[in-house]
Order: sequence, then C-alpha cells, then structure tokens
Amino acid sequence: MRTLSTPSPALICPPNLPGFQNGRGSSTSSSSITGETVAMVHSPPPTRLTHPLIRLASRPQKEQASIDRLPDHSMVQIFSFLPTNQLCRCARVCRRWYNLAWDPRLWRTIRLTGETINVDRALKVLTRRLCQDTPNVCLMLETVTVSGCRRLTDRGLYTIAQCCPELRRLEVSGCYNISNEAVFDVVSLCPNLEHLDVSGCSKVTCISLTREASIKLSPLHGKQISIRYLDMTDCFVLEDEGLHTIAAHCTQLTHLYLRRCVRLTDEGLRYLVIYCTSIKELSVSDCRFVSDFGLREIAKLESRLRYLSIAHCGRVTDVGIRYVAKYCSKLRYLNARGCEGITDHGVEYLAKNCTKLKSLDIGKCPLVSDTGLECLALNCFNLKRLSLKSCESITGQGLQIVAANCFDLQTLNVQDCEVSVEALRFVKRHCKRCVIEHTNPAFF
Repeated sequence: MRTLSTPSPALICPPNLPGFQNGRGSSTSSSSITGETVAMVHSPPPTRLTHPLIRLASRPQKEQASIDRLPDHSMVQIFSFLPTNQLCRCARVCRRWYNLAWDPRLWRTIRLTGETINVDRALKVLTRRLCQDTPNVCLMLETVTVSGCRRLTDRGLYTIAQCCPELRRLEVSGCYNISNEAVFDVVSLCPNLEHLDVSGCSKVTCISLTREASIKLSPLHGKQISIRYLDMTDCFVLEDEGLHTIAAHCTQLTHLYLRRCVRLTDEGLRYLVIYCTSIKELSVSDCRFVSDFGLREIAKLESRLRYLSIAHCGRVTDVGIRYVAKYCSKLRYLNARGCEGITDHGVEYLAKNCTKLKSLDIGKCPLVSDTGLECLALNCFNLKRLSLKSCESITGQGLQIVAANCFDLQTLNVQDCEVSVEALRFVKRHCKRCVIEHTNPAFF
C-alpha cells in the first residue's frame, strides 16, 4: 500500500531556481532541468487534473491519448530509459503514471546532475520514498551517480550508507565537499560496493573501513572491502601512506586510476603491488615522482596487467620500459606520452616482448625515430591505435612501414610531425579504416 504522506517537492527545489519557470527547465540550463524535479516525491495526483502540461490525462475516453492505451508493462519499459529527474516528472502526470513511475524495477539507479541542486535533501527524500515497502532500507537500489553535484556533503553520503546496503556502484566525481569519514561510512555499510569514483574529491585521502567496522570484522568475513574499480583522479593530497591503507583494505582491486595524484612516489606503488595482485588497469599519469623504480614494482603484476598509463612521468626511461615489457607480456595498452627519456631501444624491447599490444601512445618522445617504428611494425601486427604526436624524429618512411604491416590500424595521430602528404596517402591506401589526425593542410 502506497502512503500519501510523502513530502512536497517545494521542500527540496525552491521555485525560484535559475532556469525554473512554470514547471519547465530552461533549455539553456542543464542543471536547472535536473533541479526541477530531482526528487519529485509527492502524493499521487488527483483523478482530475487541470494543469496544461498534463491535460491529456483528464480527456474523455474517446479522446484518450495513444500512450494511455499501452499496457502497464510497456509503460514501465519506456520509463526505464528515463533519467531520475524525468521519471519524477512523469509521476506528476496522473495517478496511473504515479504508480508506474515508482515501480521498484525502475529504481535500481539514481542519477542526479547539476551544481545548484540540494542533493543532500534530494537523496534523503528519494531514499525515504523508496524505503516505504522495506522500512529503512532500499533493497533495490544498486547505483547512485551524483557526479558534479557540488552541494553534496557528508550528510548525503551518510544517507546513502544508511539506506542502501545493496549499493554496487557510486560515482561522486567533482563533489569536493565530501571527506574521508563519509567515504568510510559508505564502504563499511555497503559490503557489495564494487565501483567507486571519487575523482576530483580533493578532501579524500584514503579508502578504509570505519573504526567500528574494523573492530567487528573477524577473519571469517574474508576480504574487507569488495571494491574492484577505484578512480581517484585529481585527489591531489593522496600520499604514499594513504595508498598503503587503500591497498591493504581493497585487495580485490582490478582497475585503479591515480591520475594527477602528484604526491605519490615509487614507495606507494610498492605497497600497492604487495596487496593488490589482481590489477589489470593502472594509471599513474602525471605522477611526477614515479620513476623506473616504480615501474619495476608495477612489473611484478606480470601478465595480469593489460592497461598502463604513465603519461608525463618525466623520470621514466628505457630502463623502466624494459621491466614492464619483460614481465607484462600480455600488455594491450600503454600510454607513455611525454616520457622524454624513452628512445628507440625502449620501443624495440616493448615491441619484441608485448606482441599483443593494441594501443600505444609515445607522443612527445623526441628520441623515438623510424628505427623504433620499424621494430614496432614488424612485431605488433594487431596494433589499432598509435599516437606519435610531436615526435620530431619520425618521418614518412617510418609511417609507411607501419601501414604496410599493421593493416588493422584504426587511429593514427601524427600532429606536429614532419610527414609528407605522400606518406599520409600511403597510410590511407593500406589502412582503409584508419582515421589520421594530422596538421598538414595539404592532406584531406
């Protein structure tokens, strides 16, 4: 039985929100569109409605709209493609739509966006409405995405932690007001959480259990935190000790992104490899203190590692590349853009050991020349993406060798390279599906 005592939307979204007029969001403001009905939880509309937006619902039977003739299961299927705010708008149309819009099958995901939303209040009201049939918990809710909602605070995350024990995916990127304590609550009270995106959350320096959860934990529970995917891009204050704690608690990690975590060093990577032996994808791009010693630690992941990004790690040289190439033979993707210490020798060793490589970015590596490209072309036949942007030593001869051997090439970036039009046309003839990014005005 559905209750009629749920709160008014006016308590969540004030009517004078920018871009909010007459029940419609301005077409030029995406955040206001979401703000309109972000948590439109209310009593079912009366049988007779006079609002111009929903007048179709009160037409006589002979003028019934075509959509009203659809059976309930078809309507639910249509509603399943709507974002949270639009689904809440549909609940305002008529009593039938209200009941259909709150079908539990439609609420496995909550997705909110916008900088002006009172997202803490929205989450509180939504979860309270979803808890009506199962008091205090939302058993159906598995995904919450509130990326870019800058007004999200620890209070909103605490609501999620308390009400969503079945949560599997949480995305709060760009929500810079949340802190470690709120994240600890979520990972402690949501044991099934597998995907966590806290990129851009500058106050987050660690991922761990709360003290209470740690005390209750016994060896019989097995792994402490089940997170497999963790994105901490732009968490600028993350340090080696924080990464040590993350690795010790999140031992099931398979995907880890630490882009622009500028305080990390080789020591942090050593901790990571000790505890997280199943990592398949790792990014330490723009971590300026990562060097060849760090790559030596990463190489201990061996054949499990498939994706590695070390872009703009200026301390990396051929020595580090040799470690990775020797032990990570199943590597599919490598981004080494801006690693100016890499030469043809490093590319050669990589090509001969990682023959299944599909994507390689060695842009802004001025010491890589046609010699390295030739070795790459003769060993990595499955190459699909290659970026050579600003590689000053590359010429058309090297590109022709690549095109003659890598027929499946789909993307080639030669911007700011001294490459002739004839060489580009040669690539196009041999690699029919290849998209060439270039800066030569004579080639089109």
